[in-house]
Amino acid sequence: MHGRAAALGAGTVLNALATGVGSAFAIDAETRATVELDPTGDVTGEVDGAPDADTRLVERCVSLVTETYGDGEGGHVRTESDLPMAAGLKSSSAAANATVLATLDALGIAVAGADDAPTAADDEPAIVTREGACRLGVRAARDVGVTVTGAFDDATASMLGGVTVTDNREDELLRREAVDWNALVWTPPERAFTADADVSRCERVAPMAHLVAELALDGRYGEAMTVNGLAFSAALGFPTDPAVEAMPDATGVSLSGTGPSVVAVGERDDLARVRNRWDERPGTTWLTETRNDGARIL
Repeated sequence: MHGRAAALGAGTVLNALATGVGSAFAIDAETRATVELDPTGDVTGEVDGAPDADTRLVERCVSLVTETYGDGEGGHVRTESDLPMAAGLKSSSAAANATVLATLDALGIAVAGADDAPTAADDEPAIVTREGACRLGVRAARDVGVTVTGAFDDATASMLGGVTVTDNREDELLRREAVDWNALVWTPPERAFTADADVSRCERVAPMAHLVAELALDGRYGEAMTVNGLAFSAALGFPTDPAVEAMPDATGVSLSGTGPSVVAVGERDDLARVRNRWDERPGTTWLTETRNDGARIL
C-alpha cells in the first residue's frame, strides 16, 4: 500500500485573515509526499532535511483519508519540498495536498478532476475529486491548529492550479482561472508562522481587503496583489520597501501569506530588473512561473 504525489506552492493575491475571502495562485515549486500504509492504525511522519519539523498536519491527513476511505490504516508519510517552510509560500497546504493524494493513491482510490465527486456504485471503488481531496487537507489543518482561516484559498491554488478566489468561511470556490505569469520570489532569512499572525491587526485593514476581493473577482489580479501587499505588510509589521522597489516594473507585487516572502508577477525581462534590486537584500531570490495543472499523483 504505497502512494506518492506532488502538490504546488503558491503566492498570495489576497490574504484571507481580514475578511475570510482570500486568493492565491500556484507557482512552479512542489512538495512531494510518499505514503506507506500498514494495518497498525498508528501514523508517523518525517520531513526530508528537517528532523525536528512538526509533522502533525501530514499525519492527520493520512488518518483522515484512511478513516474516510479505508479501514483506519496507519503508516508513515515522508515529505520533501522545493519550498521553504514558514515563508508564506503555502508549504503547509502543499504538504497536506500531496499527502492526501498520496494516501488515496496508496488505497487505490481514483482521483477525478470534476468539481463534485461522483457517487460510485456499491460494487465500484470510491472516486474523489481534487477539490474533495483538497477539503480533507483543509480539515486536517484546522484539526491540528496550523491555520487561522482554514487556508482554502491556498489549498485550492495548490491543488487545482491557476489562480483561485475563495470564501474560507464557507469553503466556497468563488473563481478559478488559468494564468500564464512569470513570478519573482524574495524570501528573507527570517520565518513567520501563519498560526502566530496577529488577526486583530489584520481585521483593521478589512476595507482594503474588500477592495482587493472586488479587484480579484474582476480579474484585476495585479492591482489586487499590490493593494493587498501594502495593506498586510503594514498590518503584520513587514517593510513595504521591497514592494515599492518592484512597482515600476512588476504587474503586481504582494507580501505572500503572512510573510515574510514577497512575490512579484510580470514580464520576465521586467522582473529581471526587480531581481537586481532584491538581490541586494539578505535572503534568496528566485524566478519561477505559474502552473495551471495543480497537484498530481506520481
